[in-house]
Amino acid sequence: MKPVKRTVHALSLAALLAATGAQAGPTLYLGMNGGTMERLYADKVLPAFEQANDVKVVIVPGTSSDILAKVQASKDNPQIHVMFLDDGIMYRAISMGLCDTLQDSDGLAAIPAKARIKDQAAAVSLGVTGLAYNTRLFKKNGWAAPTSWMDMADSRFKEKLVFQSLASSTFGLHGFLMFNRLQGGSETDVEPGFKAWPKTVGPNVLEYIASSAKISEMVQTDEAALFPLTPTQVTALKLRGVPVEYAQPKEGAVVLNVAECVIAKNDQPELAQKLAAYLLSPKAQSPALEEGDQIPSNPNTPTTDKTRGQVQAMEKYLETAVAIDWDQVNQLRPAWNARWSRSIER
Repeated sequence: MKPVKRTVHALSLAALLAATGAQAGPTLYLGMNGGTMERLYADKVLPAFEQANDVKVVIVPGTSSDILAKVQASKDNPQIHVMFLDDGIMYRAISMGLCDTLQDSDGLAAIPAKARIKDQAAAVSLGVTGLAYNTRLFKKNGWAAPTSWMDMADSRFKEKLVFQSLASSTFGLHGFLMFNRLQGGSETDVEPGFKAWPKTVGPNVLEYIASSAKISEMVQTDEAALFPLTPTQVTALKLRGVPVEYAQPKEGAVVLNVAECVIAKNDQPELAQKLAAYLLSPKAQSPALEEGDQIPSNPNTPTTDKTRGQVQAMEKYLETAVAIDWDQVNQLRPAWNARWSRSIER
């Protein structure tokens, strides 16, 4: 009989564990983004693994920061078995000792070295952060599509730029670091970016948002003209009828992969490793691509006429994409966050 899948929403993780603990059969908890991605995995990716292994997989939804905080809070008695995190936050998780070494598998062996993070994590989907824009607003105003990160400072977009907070969003951090580079800065010297922002990009920002969840609404009301985003998210918005398009900056986009790791000291180590191996396989990544436009990290994942163009486009974006030195950035980011909150979003 096919196992019943449940998704965590308002219940706390502890309450959900208590509610499901008495039921027969093992349960694995997978921490990952909520919303569209959660539904995709619950409906299309996980059922095959559940049926093959007579196990339930319960999704614990949240942002990467949310999931990391949950795992860190229970690191001596983990309540999550496998987690998905944005690559930069995954570096933090590994540095905290929260991830086990991934066991060898056919899926892991196929993942390119640039999509692996040390021995503990590997990308389940590939992505980049570039710029996206409101096609309806651009057409109405006769604006050419953006071509550069410096377009964020173009006076055409006064109070029409929506920017994710550096303190809470990888998109915001990526956008700021690329602007900082163009001002002569680096990942160890953000002074040029902080100094130039208030008189260049700053006047164009309508609102600093904590995540990208509000972008759909702000595009549909024509409040937002320009914003950092990924091609995958642009595709998801377009499928919902939102008038957006992705623009690849000439300076390059920034690598943004979603990576997985197995939580150290979890109570189902073998099953957790088995789930992690499955999620790196073409069997898992094919429906994620076909049904959810998640660009596969496993190059053996088959494509169709529907998805081949998306995969080829991502391969092209990645040729010139900038890779962040996350070990360096994560050491400095708390100070940047404090300065950002004090001087930019005050």
